[in-house]
Amino acid sequence: MAATGGCVAFSTVVRSCQLTPSPSSGNLRPNPSQRQFAVSSESQFTTTVRSETKRTTSFGENGIFKEKHKEEAREGVTKEKQKNPYELGFERNESDEDRSRKSLKDYFEESNDLIRSGGGGGGPPRWFSPLDCGSRLDDSPLLLYLPGIDGVGLGLIMHHQSLGEIFDIWCLHIPVKDRTSFTDLVKLVEQTVRSENCHSSNRPIYLVGESLGACLALAVAVRNPDIDLSLILANPGTSFEKSQLQPLIPLLGIIPVQYQLSLSYMLSSMTGDPLRMAMDKVMKGLPLQQTAEGLLKDVAAMPSYVYVLANILPEETLLWKLKMLKSASAFANSRLHAVKAQTLLLTSGRDQLLPSEDEGKRLRRALPKCEIRRFNDNGHYLFLEDGVDLVTVIKGASFYRRGKCHDYAFDYIPPTPTEFKNLCESNRLFMHATSPVMLSTLEDGKIVKGLAGIPSEGPVLFIGYHMLLGCELVPMVVHLLLERNIIMRGMAHPMMFMRKKEGNLPELSSFDTYRIMGAVPVSGINLYKLLSSKAHVLLYPGGLREACHRKGEQYKLIWPEQSEFVRMAARFGAKIVPFGVAGEDDFGEIVFDYDDQMKIPFLRDFIKSLSEEADTVRTGLNSEVNQDVHSPVVLPKFPGRFYYYFGKPIETEGRMSELRDKDNAHELYVQVKSEVEKCLAFLQEKRESDPYRNLLARLAYQSTHGFDSEVPTFEL
Repeated sequence: MAATGGCVAFSTVVRSCQLTPSPSSGNLRPNPSQRQFAVSSESQFTTTVRSETKRTTSFGENGIFKEKHKEEAREGVTKEKQKNPYELGFERNESDEDRSRKSLKDYFEESNDLIRSGGGGGGPPRWFSPLDCGSRLDDSPLLLYLPGIDGVGLGLIMHHQSLGEIFDIWCLHIPVKDRTSFTDLVKLVEQTVRSENCHSSNRPIYLVGESLGACLALAVAVRNPDIDLSLILANPGTSFEKSQLQPLIPLLGIIPVQYQLSLSYMLSSMTGDPLRMAMDKVMKGLPLQQTAEGLLKDVAAMPSYVYVLANILPEETLLWKLKMLKSASAFANSRLHAVKAQTLLLTSGRDQLLPSEDEGKRLRRALPKCEIRRFNDNGHYLFLEDGVDLVTVIKGASFYRRGKCHDYAFDYIPPTPTEFKNLCESNRLFMHATSPVMLSTLEDGKIVKGLAGIPSEGPVLFIGYHMLLGCELVPMVVHLLLERNIIMRGMAHPMMFMRKKEGNLPELSSFDTYRIMGAVPVSGINLYKLLSSKAHVLLYPGGLREACHRKGEQYKLIWPEQSEFVRMAARFGAKIVPFGVAGEDDFGEIVFDYDDQMKIPFLRDFIKSLSEEADTVRTGLNSEVNQDVHSPVVLPKFPGRFYYYFGKPIETEGRMSELRDKDNAHELYVQVKSEVEKCLAFLQEKRESDPYRNLLARLAYQSTHGFDSEVPTFEL
């Protein structure tokens, strides 16, 4: 919802704000059609229903990102809106998402408004739904935000808009003067959870809590093991006994100056290191003058922040909240063994209030269904810091679902332009070093530069050669999005998504970017789902064996003998696009491969232990295709160039009956393999005539034409 000058909305269903509703109170669910009270910046109540410019976000076939405004449908969509949104992200210094994202200043201003408009901080705890949440997806799950010791409920203010597009958000507000006990708060949240579960038992309920709110979420999960809950816990207060907050309890009532010191200490935890954040902005490419002006404004606003923080946490309230946090920590810790809910832990490396980093390790071992994401450079108030996007974290962890379990195909949310831009920025040097050349084939068989030959409408199945260590993926995915606005849903090894046990494999968080960009675990059911949704799917028949090949096996296709994808493609009439990639031999040379490593006993045992940590892709096939998890030792070379060639699409529509026959399916399988080999041979031959194959030649060209200029290649 949107409202001029509005910040939050309290539902007129007042019974949802009471700890013990009357028998006639009915469902606690706010009704969007009812009037809402909006607390404006002038601290005045209004009961008018606001006219909105409703925004709907949809994702069309092939995962193509689309945004529409209903008013624009009548007035005509502007030319800028017709452009590729990912391409637009590079034409601007900052995206629309960045400009609309609220700041720490908004948190303090709206918190002050909320306290003043709420009768000076009185009344019982109650739920509210932010007005700045966007129009959400169908069947969006409920998200209940449980605040920390501030109790305001605006801790997600920087994330309301993005979260509101995929969640139904309710935030818990605990007034300043309220003295509800921890157990009664648990009952309040529990009552809401049970009511919503009865209302819609097929959708999960997310509990997002930080510090005190995390203890509250754990307590509710313990008391409701049969309700489908997903917990997102940021710097949980379960480590209170080891924190620097505990000594404040006996001192607050005795030493007056201790209160002011406590507020200053908490404020420093909220604002973080201004100089470090300013340097981060400069590194991201923001103008130095703009960054310096922002830094000065933040420093000048500090006194007003202290004043608002004193209103949020008066001395008596701060003492009450710290005592509550102590009891909440003891309550949650004594019952951790009973938590069955899926949990995502978010821990900060620079938390000055709680030892969150160590606590995250402890909770990860104690909670059965737990994943962790670490933020080494962030402080205690994680959700109020720039550079942290909760939606991106949820997507990267595959933690978003609308049903009983996460569906990698249908619960997927395409990357935002900002997420895509961050991917490109993090791989910018690699992209310049490889300077990829993209070639594709039109329907008439003509080879052209660029990706014009890639079919726009799905389903499309890309079948190709997996380069050493999969280093061809980023340029290919980036160019498809930039040039054609097509998301490539890659079928990836299961070790990127789940583990049988903890061990020496890289943490799952290291693969978050792959999941954000559309990767799914390779399986028949996932391929079925993706093709049925008319997606553009990437499949490597050679898989890990090809990506971790032996010495002398570059550009050799190592595929299973029987066809694996042909009949599935024919079932949905998918176009099969064979492709080849060349250039790995210009970037590195394998000097210590799998065969060499297996000759050394301790390395052999290490490789076997790695393979036992993750599921295997194929079972019952010959050893030529199967591959243990390992990493070959590669000696870097002076960079050459990457070349991609997408062959002519092979039609399977109308051939389902024909390809049910095993021999016919195998014949097409052999044809696809042959086309990939032809693509590889074409690239290896043509690159010899590329005058800019060497990095020095490309740098010389860019020195006169601009660093971001496109470097020419061989003639077709």
